[in-house]
Amino acid sequence: MASNMEEIDQLFSPAGGSKLPQDIMGELQSTIRLHSISPQELFYKWESYCIKMGSEETRLDLNTARAFKKDVQEILEREVRSKAHMRSADKKGSHTTPRNAGNTGDVFGMLDALVPNTPRPVSTNGSSKRKAAFETPLTQKVSKSTTRSSPADGRAAVLHTNGVTNRVSAVAFSNRQNAGQIVETLNDHLLPREPPIAPPAEARVKLTAVTDLPKFAYRPMAMHLSEASEVLDDRIEEFTTLVQTHHNLEDSAFGNGASKSTREIVAIGRIASDTPESKLNGASMVLEMSRSVGAGRRVPLKIEAIPSYEFFPGQIVAVRGINASGDYLTVSEVLEIPLLPPAASFPSDLDSINQRLGVDEGGQADSTTHALNVMLSSGPYTADDNLDFEPLITLCDKAAETYADVLILIGPLFDAEHPLIASGDFDLPDDPSIEPDKATLSDAFRLLVSAPLRRLTQAVPSITIVMVPSVRDAINKHVSWPQKNHEKKELGLPKQARMVSNPVTIFLNETLIGISAQDILYDLRREELVVGRPKESNILARLSRHVIQQRHFFPVFPPVDRSNLPKPGTEEGLATGMPLDVSYLKLGEWLNVRPDILVVPSALSPFAKVVESVLVINPGPLSKRKGPGTYTQATIYPRKVTEDERQAEQSGGTRVGHRVFERARVDIVRI
Repeated sequence: MASNMEEIDQLFSPAGGSKLPQDIMGELQSTIRLHSISPQELFYKWESYCIKMGSEETRLDLNTARAFKKDVQEILEREVRSKAHMRSADKKGSHTTPRNAGNTGDVFGMLDALVPNTPRPVSTNGSSKRKAAFETPLTQKVSKSTTRSSPADGRAAVLHTNGVTNRVSAVAFSNRQNAGQIVETLNDHLLPREPPIAPPAEARVKLTAVTDLPKFAYRPMAMHLSEASEVLDDRIEEFTTLVQTHHNLEDSAFGNGASKSTREIVAIGRIASDTPESKLNGASMVLEMSRSVGAGRRVPLKIEAIPSYEFFPGQIVAVRGINASGDYLTVSEVLEIPLLPPAASFPSDLDSINQRLGVDEGGQADSTTHALNVMLSSGPYTADDNLDFEPLITLCDKAAETYADVLILIGPLFDAEHPLIASGDFDLPDDPSIEPDKATLSDAFRLLVSAPLRRLTQAVPSITIVMVPSVRDAINKHVSWPQKNHEKKELGLPKQARMVSNPVTIFLNETLIGISAQDILYDLRREELVVGRPKESNILARLSRHVIQQRHFFPVFPPVDRSNLPKPGTEEGLATGMPLDVSYLKLGEWLNVRPDILVVPSALSPFAKVVESVLVINPGPLSKRKGPGTYTQATIYPRKVTEDERQAEQSGGTRVGHRVFERARVDIVRI
């Protein structure tokens, strides 16, 4: 019980070292006992509860603890009722033929809801309950009468679920609270950049894409199984070479973990589950080996001897152990996977960049006027009840007000999961160049999204806008990940907008930034199996370290099933998920160095942390379904170059690390 309380304190206490009040601790322990779950799983449910409430101000007090307990209970009850209903429907429908109750409809009711304003036939013989088992349940649908215009003050989207009208209240953007409040700050000893009197005459940033963008223009949905298996196998082989070099192992140290042997070996492979429909656990975990060493076989892992470690499906691991019985591999040690080296540049290149920023050689590089002002945001960019894009307009106004050097917009910009976009039932602003009956999604994007960006570039001509697509973007025809960039010509974007792929690695001057629009942190949090007490207690830092260690923007394989992701407000009710094209999985790998900044947009709490010398940022969504969200404002100071570093370059061509995590102030700000 004491260890249970200790773990709950560690997970739920707002500040390190503090303990939860007894009444709150009692409610949490009661929930754990009632549902037979671990404190870690309860914490996951708490985070999901905070996300669902749509407020980052959800404080853990006695009232919220009781409301949270009630919410967990209701969710479990709904799941039980849903499963019972499905079993009942299957049982009733297995031996009977459904027939329409009315004489005016079609046989199976297939035309219902397809023909506008056609009422569903009503049973008059008392068999409505029996008939319901053969009907497709109606999902949530946005009412056309309410979506054509946006409510003025207390906005609410009216949803119809099985004939029952539910009002989902949303706070009007103009009535939002705490606008501009800084939620979190990293390196608060550094000052934010002071806006200049006038915008710079020319761009202060040189943008260079490290990623080979033309490779992303592949044809999606043309995957061959042989190609996919080779890509997955090659990744294991590459990690084998890395581990052997890093640990100075002989070839004889490696072996087939699935073969019976009394000799201790090192086996390298991919973590997988023998029950894909359920979450990874100690009993279902297997190691999938390469074809060259283990003939692609899978072997169960016995991990009781490991004091502490974290696993997830798709993770490449190196384990030391013995398979004495031939049935399972008893693991005694998990070998460390080497990290990529940090990004570095020649001092002469840094001097050239500093000169562009106004820093003379040997001069001071700590003035706020020399620092770069970089703003980052991720989608969605408007609430579910309208397409006004007020958060995006406000962000552009803020960028114009502070004369931002760079604005990074991460998709989805035009979200396919938005109820109005999914239904196609919305009005566009008047534009003489567009015929209403022939308008396309590109036309809608040009009027609703490109317009504020064009106004921003008119106010700040020197700004650089980087646009990263998402698989949820309705305007991008490339439906799989890795994903090709947006087509700039069709969208009416200004010349300052740069289209890049998803994922992408870019240089902003000397700063190397890696960006992926896919929510990898949510998938990792859901799939992660923690053995013992984790070395890193902060879950956000631990999940970020998985990405850095695996050298890939999306190391989870297979991705989380769509049905297990948060449900959007669309009629279909299914999230887009991760449409992964395995044949091109290598395009998501990191190159030969770690990025200085890793941007991982996620539905989890926004944060800025330093993990393995990498500045990891989750800006959070700019707009949540029911209210405003957050964005990130980063102030990056120039890299100071010493005389010794210049001499080292001249004598031996030595590069110097960027150490952006020491010279960048990062603010998470409410829009």
